[in-house]
Amino acid sequence: MFTKQHTIGKSVTVSGIGLHTGVEVSMTFHPAEENHGFVFCRTDMPGSPRVRADVDNVIDTLRGTTLSENGAQVHTVEHTLAALVGLQIDNVLIALDGPEPPVMDGSSAVYLAALKSAGIIEQEADREFFILEEALHYAEPDRGVDIAALPQDDLRITVMVDYNSPVLGSQHATLVNIEDFENEFAPSRTFCFLHELEMLVEKGLIRGGDLNNAIVIVDREIDEAQIKKLALLFNRDFITVAKEGILNNTELRFRNEPARHKLLDLLGDLALAGVVVKGQIIAARPGHAANVEFARKIKNLYKQQKIARKFKTGQSKNGVVFDINAIHNILPHRYPFLLVDKVTSFSEKHIEGIKNVTINEPFFVGHFEGNPIMPGVLQLEAMAQIGGILLLNTIDNPKDVWVYFLAIDNARFKKPVIPGDTLHFKLELKSIKRNICMLSGKAYVDGALVCEADLVSSFVKKDKP
Repeated sequence: MFTKQHTIGKSVTVSGIGLHTGVEVSMTFHPAEENHGFVFCRTDMPGSPRVRADVDNVIDTLRGTTLSENGAQVHTVEHTLAALVGLQIDNVLIALDGPEPPVMDGSSAVYLAALKSAGIIEQEADREFFILEEALHYAEPDRGVDIAALPQDDLRITVMVDYNSPVLGSQHATLVNIEDFENEFAPSRTFCFLHELEMLVEKGLIRGGDLNNAIVIVDREIDEAQIKKLALLFNRDFITVAKEGILNNTELRFRNEPARHKLLDLLGDLALAGVVVKGQIIAARPGHAANVEFARKIKNLYKQQKIARKFKTGQSKNGVVFDINAIHNILPHRYPFLLVDKVTSFSEKHIEGIKNVTINEPFFVGHFEGNPIMPGVLQLEAMAQIGGILLLNTIDNPKDVWVYFLAIDNARFKKPVIPGDTLHFKLELKSIKRNICMLSGKAYVDGALVCEADLVSSFVKKDKP
């Protein structure tokens, strides 16, 4: 695996028709600077809006992955992204004069060949890696989908598919080395079953579908009238069905080509996590929806790893992002005013944390005798401390600033908090402009809301000694 970031040496263009939109489009890959990532640009729209290849921009996963940002959409991005990941390219601007990359032959091979012809250039910046520290799992039991990732010092992917089809049977494919992607996986083409065609047409999809850019698997008996109807659908004078059950005698490029294409799709969708993955990924019956959710899990865990590195703490396990030792390295508060015991969930705009309320708290001595109740202002202080961890993650040098309260709005206290309670805080970052931050927070005990508030804070630089 490359350790340095890479881009391409010059711009290169591919042209064709979009698989689902049926629109003629030219797509140009342009070199990009370090840390740019993969960004699509809709040059056919006013202002040429950009759409980042980010899991948070996914709006649809029906038969392909669709992104939306800045009022623009880009459909079916997974084959393009798989080619970039397969060549270990990190930074590219992808300009399109239409809503969808051209499908070409239904694989990633044409994109990959074009990118190689442009040359692959090493850059100065290091690549960022998501390194698994423990198993990661996602499942959809009702659909038989199961994706797991295990610690590994490089990337290895195994995909298993079984569609209860006598034509396909059970298949699996394994990518052992990313360098094998070009020859062993990039040429594998998209596919669908004959029984799916009418549904896809009704939903306005596969407008650019053709027997030259997709494998159609015939999973049921069809008569002469249905064959003529299919020929009309694909603008052919006639079509045939191979004895293997593939429409129009299309020859498979690999015995397990469908499984290999599912691995290609998975690799492209995981690029939306925005980081190079090191791990062994095992996927049973993966699809775009599950792939995207798994990419979302990777992105969130990677964000947690980044803040752990930023504050030079070790990431805790067993459902705890930061234990009390890590919190000591992040927050400036100390006993008796450190009111956070652990952080249990962390992402770019959300955080959850725990405060265990015990009878040994110093404020119970005087609040109140014979009726100990945690003061509401301290509940808000605990909420603000957890929020402070979230805010400090937005700062490049968090140890160089203080986080101060500016305002508390809409504070409500619903139930008393007493010794033995466990306060579970949930906060969301609403906005951040310059050094002013707005958060919304809620606190729960046993699932019941006990307090809530909107918090406004400010960053203030520490005086240098």
